[in-house]
Formats: sequence, C-alpha cells, structure tokens
Amino acid sequence: MSEPEQNTPTLFEWVGGIEALRKLTGLFYDKVLADEVLRPIFEHMQPDHPQRVADFLGEVFGGPPTYSENFGGHARMLSQHLNRGLTETQRRRWVDLLIDSADEAGRPSDPEFRSAFVSYIEWGTRLAVLNSQPGTNPTLNEPMPRWGWGEVKGPYQP
Repeated sequence: MSEPEQNTPTLFEWVGGIEALRKLTGLFYDKVLADEVLRPIFEHMQPDHPQRVADFLGEVFGGPPTYSENFGGHARMLSQHLNRGLTETQRRRWVDLLIDSADEAGRPSDPEFRSAFVSYIEWGTRLAVLNSQPGTNPTLNEPMPRWGWGEVKGPYQP
C-alpha cells in the first residue's frame, strides 16, 4: 500500500482507539448471540471473545500488537476458523451485524473510513469462509494483515 502522509491518522486512531473497538465488538456480539443464523457458531464463545476481536481489529487497523502478543497473531485467528464450514449466509450476516454495530456505537461514518473498514471486513470474512471449509490447509505463518486507508490499485486495468 502507498505510504500515508505523516499527519494522517491510522484507522485505529480514526475509529477512536481500543475502547471504541471494544464498545463496537460488545454491541456486535450481543447481536450475534440474539441472531438465529450466527448464535449456533458463537453460543459457546469465551467471555473475552469480543475483547479479543477488538484487539485483533485494532492491530490490523494500525494499533498496538496486543492480539499478536497475547494470542499468537494471524496464525491464531486463522486456526480458529479451520473446519468450521462457514457459509456465505453466515458471512453476510456477520458483515451486516458488524456494520450495524459500528453505526450504533457511533463509529465514524465518513466515506473514506467506512470504505476502508468495510473493505477489511469483506476481505477478512471471505478469507474466513475459504479457510473454514473441511480439508482446507491454509498457510498459518502469514503475517498479521495491516489495513490502511486504501490505494488505487487492483485487478482493474484501463
């Protein structure tokens, strides 16, 4: 990705830091546990699961490496999805509820932030579905993803 300007905040800073992400994930997992599509996947999650996800998102968005230091980084997150057989319906519901929770939590709604936020959520959830299929053996030593404000690159070639 292209380098941001010196005074451009990280997505982590723009979203409001770890407390803002913890508020968002707290609201989100309350919705998940009340949802008929997602509850079966998460009904036995550890009590600190929302905090762990907030720490993961924080690190991905340019915050401190809390998730990596405490839980093992990207390899740990990938391993949590192995052989779960997640579906597109579940993925889509996860995305929708997370975006709704971001709105409810009062996270920034400017187009630049939401574009970057939704871009990561779409990418990450699609990766989770792919890696959750039985028999999939993803490479578990990939570095933690780092998400920024975006860049003008990709498959489109004028």
